[in-house]
Amino acid sequence: MGTPHIKAEKGQIAELVLLPGDPLRAKFIAENYLENSLCYNKVRGMLGYTGYYKGKRVSVQGTGMGMPSISIYTHELINQFGAKRLLRIGTCGSIQKDLNLRDVVIAISASTDSAINNLRFNGRNYAATADAELLFTAWETSKKLNINAKAGNILTSDVFYDDDPNFWKVWADYGILCIEMETAALYTIAAKNKVQALTILTVSDNIVSGDHCTAEEREVSFKQMMGLALETI
Repeated sequence: MGTPHIKAEKGQIAELVLLPGDPLRAKFIAENYLENSLCYNKVRGMLGYTGYYKGKRVSVQGTGMGMPSISIYTHELINQFGAKRLLRIGTCGSIQKDLNLRDVVIAISASTDSAINNLRFNGRNYAATADAELLFTAWETSKKLNINAKAGNILTSDVFYDDDPNFWKVWADYGILCIEMETAALYTIAAKNKVQALTILTVSDNIVSGDHCTAEEREVSFKQMMGLALETI
């Protein structure tokens, strides 16, 4: 049963799915936010759980790093397990001076330096965009929770260690808030399959200042993002 990457029985995964890149963040959410959670996947260490949040059935599935990895999990969750609403919760590197460590970012859209969508659209540019309903809900919910979130365009990059130390500056000049590695793929696959998707991020690094969070802080301390995501989904 299941797929090559998700060993779950039919019906074990909810229609509402949170997507952290780090599988240990999935474990943390399941253990601290969900009631009656069940681990349905351990393949490749990419943990997946289903439980209940305020009476709503929710799954949380680790996706790994990068557009190829999240593309695999998103495709399988939608097409094999019936996911309808997918919300990525991840980390990012700020490229704006006023976007600091642990600030929350809601991704309206995702620019990219990847060739994945250029291949898909025969060299044409595609604007990978969030689902409007989820976007507006997250924005309004952030106000109710007194979270000072920022919403805007982000960059999904294929490269973590760039040879050009100033590569980010042109993106910053055009208002890009931060850099991560998955959202452009998530938004594109969700649009093709006519399901809802949104990304909410926490700043773990500031590329401008050089400040960064520890690995442990990345795993467990981004509670504003987790709470906002669960209330939104």
